[in-house]
Amino acid sequence: MDFSLRGLDGQVDVDLTPVADRDAVGSWPAPPGLPACEATISYPGRGYHGIFGWVQLVCSTDNNSGGREYEMDPLGLLGDVDHPFCFFGIRPTLFDAPSRDPAPDMDWLAHSFLAIIDWAQLDRVIAILGFSWGFRLTGGRAEITPVEALDAAAWDGHLDLFARTYPAWTFAPGFNS
Repeated sequence: MDFSLRGLDGQVDVDLTPVADRDAVGSWPAPPGLPACEATISYPGRGYHGIFGWVQLVCSTDNNSGGREYEMDPLGLLGDVDHPFCFFGIRPTLFDAPSRDPAPDMDWLAHSFLAIIDWAQLDRVIAILGFSWGFRLTGGRAEITPVEALDAAAWDGHLDLFARTYPAWTFAPGFNS
């Protein structure tokens, strides 16, 4: 997926592959074939111009809403944090390898968004692009849901959740460059 920011062109490459050996990616036990998603950023901006964050939400039939709503998907290793980013830094890589043990039948879909912080308002998140990915697990067998680019309406559909979950932050509507 291509993007332009600050007059510079960038690209996000997404690798979505089934994982047979969960230990190889540092993930917890799960049935073979659940996917790992790795999204990398190519962007020539240096230093602070290369700072991005990834915001990810998940809708899963085993979440609190039973798959009726998206929920924030922070990086659990960090504990509770007061910001919406699961990864943040200079050209950070988004990585996720969902796991379930035991593994009930489920539908699992992520919305992953590349974003920046507004330099003029440091508590404001601006989305650049987004994509969806996921899996369906039936009888212990995984079927991967392919990566699809999301439009700005997908980001806008989560603005109320962002505001409720992170009231100290504001979120710009639409995709911006």
